[in-house]
Amino acid sequence: MKLLAVLAAAVLALFVLAVALGPVSVPLPDTVRVLAGAAPSDPRWSVVIGTVRLPRAFTAVLAGAALAVAGALVQTLFRNPLADPYVLGVSSGAGLGVALSLVAGGAAGTAAGFAEGLAGAARLGAVGAAALGAAAVLALVLVLARWVRSVVTLLVVGVMVGAVTTAVVSLVLVWSDPRIAQQYVVWGLGSIDGTGGADLPVLAAVVGAGLVVAALLVKPLNALLLGEAHARSVGVPVRRLRAAVVVAVALLAGGVTAFCGPIAFVGIAVPHLARLLVDTSDHRVLLPVTALAGAAVVLACSIAGHPPGTETVVPLNVVTSLVGAPVVIAVLLRSRRFATAVS
Repeated sequence: MKLLAVLAAAVLALFVLAVALGPVSVPLPDTVRVLAGAAPSDPRWSVVIGTVRLPRAFTAVLAGAALAVAGALVQTLFRNPLADPYVLGVSSGAGLGVALSLVAGGAAGTAAGFAEGLAGAARLGAVGAAALGAAAVLALVLVLARWVRSVVTLLVVGVMVGAVTTAVVSLVLVWSDPRIAQQYVVWGLGSIDGTGGADLPVLAAVVGAGLVVAALLVKPLNALLLGEAHARSVGVPVRRLRAAVVVAVALLAGGVTAFCGPIAFVGIAVPHLARLLVDTSDHRVLLPVTALAGAAVVLACSIAGHPPGTETVVPLNVVTSLVGAPVVIAVLLRSRRFATAVS
């Protein structure tokens, strides 16, 4: 498919730019040489690219693809165009899991942004806690959904669950080491800078597992587009499908949140951009396009968050909000015009 090829080329180009650009810009020829495994003209570029730029760029690709696909899954599951892991409290649940794991472990550091030395079993524990927290919150929302018919009410329920979860996190932090609380606030701004080379295999494994589960759900998700009654009529086990979506979203959103903090707007905005590109809701096409578009968007946000020639680092959520909020507003306006036209 031509669109997939174009998006893949865009991701590759943005990946190279993300590696080359930053406070200290690396010459593009040297960037290509290092990426190809050759020696650059200046040995410093190998250090800059290998230790800082490459892990950050790979993290951007994984985080963007994961959150975008998770958003598409949740929007289909709830049949709500404004649903995403962040709005429905999944990221808040992942954050609660991380906070509880940190306080229980008594460590002065956490996943991605808390302590540079956290790795191995401690990192796996943070990822597992985040995934369990995300799954718990999404499962709670699904249970409450049985008593809610309006998708708008369900969205409000999700927001309220997220607010309660955030309040619990605040209570946990009040009774924890002040240094952990301060660092947790910074972590909450979102960052792809704290993931090192040793963390990438873990993040890639968690995201890869979530993407595999999502790929296996393509056919039942397409059936669910026409409603649960239709899905049951064609033999789709809806309860098992819900559970599988919970697992996929928990792995994708929980894993990314554990390493990068809660990244806003990617999960809600990118699926809509993907639908505009392909003009279809068929998940066989939508999910690959969404994954590539998510990777491209977060790579672009990463470049914007590290302006070349300056030491300033703009928090990732600031950039994603500036990009994602207009998309959400456009979706709302489009839905309002559609509703007005129908009425």
